Amino acid sequence: MISSALFYRLNIVPRWIIFTLDLIIGFLSLTLSFAIKYNFDFSNLNYVDFSRNALIITVLNAVVFFAVKTYSGIIRYTSVQDSFRIFLSVLGSNSSFFLINLVAVASSRPSLIATSILITNAFACFLLMITYRILVKYSFLYVKNLKLDKRRVIIYGAGEAGVATKRTLDHDYKVNKNIIAFVDDDLRKVGKTIDGVKILNAKDLPILVKEHQLDEIIFASYTIPLEDKNTIVDICLENDIQVLNIPPHEVWRSGRLQPAQIQNINIEDLLNRKSIEIDITGIQNELKGKRILITGAAGSIGSEIVRQLLKFDTGLIIMCDQAETALHHLYLEVQEMHAEMNFHAFIGDVKDEKRMQDLFETYKPQYVYHAAAYKHVPLMEDNPAEAIKTNVLGTKTIADLSVKHGVQKFVMISTDKAVNPTNVMGASKRIAEIYVQTLNKAIFNKDFKFTNGLSQLNLTRSDTRFITTRFGNVLGSNGSVIPRFKQQIEKGGPVTVTHPEITRFFMTIPEACRLVLEAGCMGKGGEIFIFDMGKPIRIIELARRMIRLAGLVPDKDIKIEFTGLRPGEKLYEELLNDSENTMPTHHEKIMIGKVREYIFVETEKQIYNLIHHAKSNDDQQVVRSMKQIVHEFKSKNSIFEELDFIAKVS
Repeated sequence: MISSALFYRLNIVPRWIIFTLDLIIGFLSLTLSFAIKYNFDFSNLNYVDFSRNALIITVLNAVVFFAVKTYSGIIRYTSVQDSFRIFLSVLGSNSSFFLINLVAVASSRPSLIATSILITNAFACFLLMITYRILVKYSFLYVKNLKLDKRRVIIYGAGEAGVATKRTLDHDYKVNKNIIAFVDDDLRKVGKTIDGVKILNAKDLPILVKEHQLDEIIFASYTIPLEDKNTIVDICLENDIQVLNIPPHEVWRSGRLQPAQIQNINIEDLLNRKSIEIDITGIQNELKGKRILITGAAGSIGSEIVRQLLKFDTGLIIMCDQAETALHHLYLEVQEMHAEMNFHAFIGDVKDEKRMQDLFETYKPQYVYHAAAYKHVPLMEDNPAEAIKTNVLGTKTIADLSVKHGVQKFVMISTDKAVNPTNVMGASKRIAEIYVQTLNKAIFNKDFKFTNGLSQLNLTRSDTRFITTRFGNVLGSNGSVIPRFKQQIEKGGPVTVTHPEITRFFMTIPEACRLVLEAGCMGKGGEIFIFDMGKPIRIIELARRMIRLAGLVPDKDIKIEFTGLRPGEKLYEELLNDSENTMPTHHEKIMIGKVREYIFVETEKQIYNLIHHAKSNDDQQVVRSMKQIVHEFKSKNSIFEELDFIAKVS
């Protein structure tokens, strides 16, 4: 028996062979048309006339087929587009013959061919050219399906994407899958067929899974509600069914979907929530023509804020970061996708006051999105002085320069770890929050007078409004748990989880950044905007699900190990501390946190003292000073717990 691979190679034949076959079919169809005309009695056939007509139609077919390129397609991929091309070519050649015939009659010459023969020839030629292509196509499909170890597959979605998915799998002999059904929630489609495959009701999927002994299900729809998708995935994982997903339509719609693009579904696809609506018009009106600075622009949040801002008609986007390579990659991305925009990449460290002064004097930003920060809890627990230099001194430097240079709005990106902090990183972000809040309050009180002589700012002439946004973990950010789990699974495990009860809030990066823009525009100054993070997720369940989505079995194929809470880490994150509450805004996903108020003069003095200790790299004194500013800062799993004990005894 000829192998399927050899059979497929036989199909990749030179185009001239297909071209010749089409011409032969054109000749056969004309012969059939004459036979029908004479009721298959060839005794009355004038062979001279037939030969002349055969020569004319062959020449016309050759010219038209070559022009329309009926021979260019691979036969086993014959589609509706190919059928339309063949129809046009047959119509073109027969219409040309008809016009030649009219000219002959108009010139008082005998008719070359009967019109009835031309009409019959057109129909016969089209049907024969399509039929032989379809026969070849399904012959290849038949040979492909002779494999006995095919994986049984259901495609979820009987729309354009579902059909493209099926045909992609059918056309590749290396793909060992048998599409046994489509499922769809559109009842108008249920019971119908596509390419001989029946469309079934999506509600019956739990029964179909068991009845058909499925191996895989492919999501080929972009409109499946998230809850339904999660339910289907849970059913599949319980029955050891692999769950696959096609890529976003913009990836393949411009070209043909490739089998390699159909991959295991990502955990992010199951954690994504309903698309968040923001006030596009309001943001556009506020940001139109503005010069906007993004610090930490090369980071996960900063780079996505840049991408979101590129959708608006801004005046200038200044991307500031100290990470040269990451900023360069972002610059190239923006240059490639939005070359028409006005943007600039600026290398600089936010705690370098002179460098930042140059930035503000050169580009005169009107809006600042401050995303620059150190964020990894264990690293900051080991390096408190550096956490203060970047997260506190860096924030203070940019905030002070914003006041000095008349920035209209300063939007700070904070974290849920700033609430009842148990680590240096969270406490440093809380101190940064306190500084910008008290600075905003001092600006609001125009009669404010300094009593400590520390500040060089003239707050009575400033109108800068400071706004803080606070949210939890973002999916896929640099160093976050999901990319780490993926790497561990790819290496064969183990997957490491710090504690069986640890939970975290999650939000997608685009979702968080859209809310940052919305909150920044609605803010009047002094607010801490808190985002609705949804329900917290147990990290152990996240790990197990990711392992199963990879087609593996937790604790069998991939081990899960508990490593213990890291320094400064707590089991549950919060968005508000016990003494705080929230007020709603016009956006259901954004709330305003009512937090403890501080006095600017006292806060600034404490922060100057804190920064002094940080510059001296005195970690013990740094953390002690942090606890004096943020009274709710209680260290956990950290060497700095002794400071809490000493304070308690005192």
